[in-house]
Amino acid sequence: MTGLVALIAGALFGAGLLLSGMTNPANVLAFLDVTGHWQPALAFTMAAAVTVAFPAYAIVRRRQRTLLGQPVDQPERSLIDAPLLLGSGLFGVGWGLSGVCPGPGVVVLTTGTLPAIAFGGGLAIGMIMANVASRRAPGEPRGA
Repeated sequence: MTGLVALIAGALFGAGLLLSGMTNPANVLAFLDVTGHWQPALAFTMAAAVTVAFPAYAIVRRRQRTLLGQPVDQPERSLIDAPLLLGSGLFGVGWGLSGVCPGPGVVVLTTGTLPAIAFGGGLAIGMIMANVASRRAPGEPRGA
Protein backbone atom coordinates (compact mmCIF):
# COMPACT_ATOMS: atom_id res chain seq x y z
CA MET A 1 0.00 0.00 0.00
CA THR A 2 2.83 2.39 0.87
CA GLY A 3 4.43 1.87 -2.55
CA LEU A 4 1.15 2.62 -4.31
CA VAL A 5 0.67 5.82 -2.32
CA ALA A 6 4.26 6.85 -3.13
CA LEU A 7 3.70 6.12 -6.83
CA ILE A 8 0.51 8.19 -6.91
CA ALA A 9 2.10 11.05 -4.97
CA GLY A 10 5.15 11.03 -7.27
CA ALA A 11 3.02 10.98 -10.41
CA LEU A 12 0.88 13.84 -9.11
CA PHE A 13 4.00 15.83 -8.19
CA GLY A 14 5.56 15.22 -11.61
CA ALA A 15 2.36 16.22 -13.39
CA GLY A 16 2.20 19.41 -11.35
CA LEU A 17 5.80 20.24 -12.27
CA LEU A 18 5.07 19.69 -15.96
CA LEU A 19 1.84 21.70 -15.83
CA SER A 20 3.49 24.61 -14.00
CA GLY A 21 6.41 24.84 -16.43
CA MET A 22 9.01 24.16 -13.73
CA THR A 23 10.62 21.48 -15.92
CA ASN A 24 11.56 24.19 -18.44
CA PRO A 25 14.84 25.81 -17.31
CA ALA A 26 14.04 28.96 -19.33
CA ASN A 27 10.91 29.54 -17.21
CA VAL A 28 12.82 29.06 -13.98
CA LEU A 29 15.71 31.31 -15.03
CA ALA A 30 13.23 34.00 -16.15
CA PHE A 31 11.60 33.80 -12.71
CA LEU A 32 15.00 34.17 -11.01
CA ASP A 33 15.95 37.16 -13.21
CA VAL A 34 14.43 39.82 -10.94
CA THR A 35 16.60 42.62 -12.41
CA GLY A 36 15.84 41.81 -16.06
CA HIS A 37 12.72 40.49 -17.75
CA TRP A 38 11.24 38.90 -14.64
CA GLN A 39 8.40 36.45 -15.22
CA PRO A 40 6.37 35.99 -12.01
CA ALA A 41 4.35 32.95 -13.16
CA LEU A 42 6.23 30.51 -10.91
CA ALA A 43 5.37 32.67 -7.89
CA PHE A 44 1.76 31.57 -8.37
CA THR A 45 2.89 27.95 -8.54
CA MET A 46 4.82 28.37 -5.30
CA ALA A 47 1.88 30.12 -3.64
CA ALA A 48 -0.41 27.25 -4.64
CA ALA A 49 2.09 24.70 -3.32
CA VAL A 50 2.37 26.51 0.03
CA THR A 51 -1.43 26.77 0.24
CA VAL A 52 -1.73 23.00 -0.14
CA ALA A 53 1.32 22.06 1.96
CA PHE A 54 0.71 24.32 4.97
CA PRO A 55 -2.40 22.56 6.29
CA ALA A 56 -0.89 19.14 5.48
CA TYR A 57 2.21 19.93 7.55
CA ALA A 58 0.03 21.26 10.38
CA ILE A 59 -1.90 17.97 10.45
CA VAL A 60 1.31 15.91 10.44
CA ARG A 61 2.79 18.01 13.27
CA ARG A 62 -0.33 17.37 15.37
CA ARG A 63 -0.68 13.66 14.59
CA GLN A 64 3.05 12.77 14.49
CA ARG A 65 2.05 10.09 11.95
CA THR A 66 1.43 9.84 8.21
CA LEU A 67 -2.03 9.09 6.83
CA LEU A 68 -0.94 5.44 6.65
CA GLY A 69 -0.01 5.51 10.36
CA GLN A 70 3.78 5.55 10.03
CA PRO A 71 5.68 7.72 12.54
CA VAL A 72 7.09 11.00 11.24
CA ASP A 73 10.57 12.07 12.34
CA GLN A 74 10.56 15.84 12.31
CA PRO A 75 13.90 17.66 12.35
CA GLU A 76 14.80 20.29 14.92
CA ARG A 77 13.24 23.45 13.50
CA SER A 78 15.61 25.98 15.09
CA LEU A 79 18.92 24.32 14.21
CA ILE A 80 20.79 26.40 11.65
CA ASP A 81 24.26 24.95 11.22
CA ALA A 82 27.08 24.84 8.67
CA PRO A 83 25.76 21.80 6.74
CA LEU A 84 22.35 23.46 6.35
CA LEU A 85 23.88 26.73 5.14
CA LEU A 86 26.32 24.96 2.81
CA GLY A 87 23.64 22.69 1.38
CA SER A 88 21.22 25.58 0.89
CA GLY A 89 23.91 27.64 -0.81
CA LEU A 90 24.91 24.81 -3.15
CA PHE A 91 21.28 24.11 -3.97
CA GLY A 92 20.65 27.79 -4.77
CA VAL A 93 23.77 28.16 -6.90
CA GLY A 94 23.01 24.96 -8.82
CA TRP A 95 19.40 25.97 -9.34
CA GLY A 96 20.37 29.46 -10.47
CA LEU A 97 23.02 28.23 -12.90
CA SER A 98 21.02 25.40 -14.43
CA GLY A 99 17.43 26.53 -13.96
CA VAL A 100 16.58 23.03 -12.75
CA CYS A 101 16.07 21.85 -9.19
CA PRO A 102 16.01 18.15 -8.25
CA GLY A 103 12.23 17.58 -8.47
CA PRO A 104 11.82 18.88 -12.02
CA GLY A 105 15.24 17.42 -12.86
CA VAL A 106 13.99 13.91 -12.15
CA VAL A 107 10.97 14.55 -14.38
CA VAL A 108 13.26 15.90 -17.14
CA LEU A 109 15.40 12.74 -16.89
CA THR A 110 12.59 10.90 -18.65
CA THR A 111 13.46 12.81 -21.84
CA GLY A 112 16.85 11.10 -22.06
CA THR A 113 18.51 14.22 -23.46
CA LEU A 114 22.21 14.89 -22.80
CA PRO A 115 21.54 17.91 -20.53
CA ALA A 116 19.04 15.85 -18.53
CA ILE A 117 21.50 12.99 -18.16
CA ALA A 118 24.29 15.40 -17.16
CA PHE A 119 22.00 16.92 -14.55
CA GLY A 120 21.05 13.46 -13.26
CA GLY A 121 24.71 12.46 -13.04
CA GLY A 122 25.57 15.62 -11.14
CA LEU A 123 22.61 15.11 -8.82
CA ALA A 124 23.68 11.51 -8.12
CA ILE A 125 27.29 12.54 -7.43
CA GLY A 126 26.10 15.29 -5.09
CA MET A 127 23.84 12.88 -3.22
CA ILE A 128 26.66 10.36 -2.81
CA MET A 129 29.04 13.07 -1.58
CA ALA A 130 26.47 14.35 0.91
CA ASN A 131 25.86 10.80 2.16
CA VAL A 132 29.58 10.18 2.63
CA ALA A 133 30.05 13.54 4.38
CA SER A 134 27.13 12.90 6.74
CA ARG A 135 28.61 9.55 7.82
CA ARG A 136 31.74 11.20 9.24
CA ALA A 137 31.87 11.20 13.01
CA PRO A 138 31.30 14.64 14.56
CA GLY A 139 34.59 16.45 14.90
CA GLU A 140 36.39 14.06 12.56
CA PRO A 141 38.63 15.99 10.14
CA ARG A 142 37.83 15.92 6.45
CA GLY A 143 39.63 13.26 4.48
CA ALA A 144 40.15 11.05 7.54
